Amino acid sequence: MTDLTRRQALLLTLAGSIPLISGSSRSFAATRKVTVALDWTVNTNHIGLFVARDKGFYREAGLEVDILPYSDTGAGTLVANRVADFGINGTISLFTQKTAGADLKAFYAVVRSETGRLVFNAARGEIKSPRDLDGLTYGGFGGAWENALISTIIRHDGGKGNFETVTLGTSAYEALANGSVDFTLEVSTWEGVEAELKGVKQRGFVYADHGVPDEHTTLISSSEAYLRANPELASSFVQATRLGYQFAVDHPDDAATLLIAANKDALTNPALIHASLKALIGGHYLRGQDGAIGTMDPAKMEAIGSYLFAAGILHDADGKIVSHRPEFAGYFSNGYLN
Repeated sequence: MTDLTRRQALLLTLAGSIPLISGSSRSFAATRKVTVALDWTVNTNHIGLFVARDKGFYREAGLEVDILPYSDTGAGTLVANRVADFGINGTISLFTQKTAGADLKAFYAVVRSETGRLVFNAARGEIKSPRDLDGLTYGGFGGAWENALISTIIRHDGGKGNFETVTLGTSAYEALANGSVDFTLEVSTWEGVEAELKGVKQRGFVYADHGVPDEHTTLISSSEAYLRANPELASSFVQATRLGYQFAVDHPDDAATLLIAANKDALTNPALIHASLKALIGGHYLRGQDGAIGTMDPAKMEAIGSYLFAAGILHDADGKIVSHRPEFAGYFSNGYLN
């Protein structure tokens, strides 16, 4: 989770509307108790955290980890304001918030490549390629990034990039199903899997096939202030977390059962959890084809950062589009995985 469907679009809206908390006095005294904020309601992207907690990997690392329930305040905002020590956030959220002055730094890639898809009903035989979307109606989520993304996809195929937008939020999926809108965005490993389980027939376009750089859609971040004050703790946390995701890849049925047991009220469809995790593993989203888990690809981070800059998505603390390309190397670090 660009993991830009409802999750990322809504989180970007929240990030832009919630001001940074000035004058936070929280101290970073040495402690082995840490908090992690989620980017959305519990789902399979979070499975490594719960496995690491409930299989004892955090405890073996000397950590007591509290996974905070999702709230209306985005995880990046909670981390940047020292309310949470670590947080799950999307790559687009990281780049937009950090460019605007938030104290954030990514150090772990949960989802290694793009899970988002532009989708439409399979019966729409007249939609053969992205340029056929010109003039159609998009069911959206209210994020500026969506317009840049979809326009790029259409223009890359030779179209004009012109389409109508109706902001619907999560009801976009119902609108797509009943034909009220022509296309929308979804996470293939969650909404896409859910549609398949329901027998909904869809076709779609992969962003990276149409001019949009691939990205690590879901990251774990902290504030630079926290990382400077607690380098050993951060390293212990990230390595135990990687063990959690490794276990989930190697033992998917056990991991899915554990995730469901830990979140009985939120995860009421076990078939979706098992199928979603299967999709994440089968698509090499949690562990790359090269065997990598957690490490961020600098070239991939630079490419998506450059794309966001060129598209005018990145704004400074005053809300103005940045005129000089930021030093994206400072937005992330693989150093805590060693």
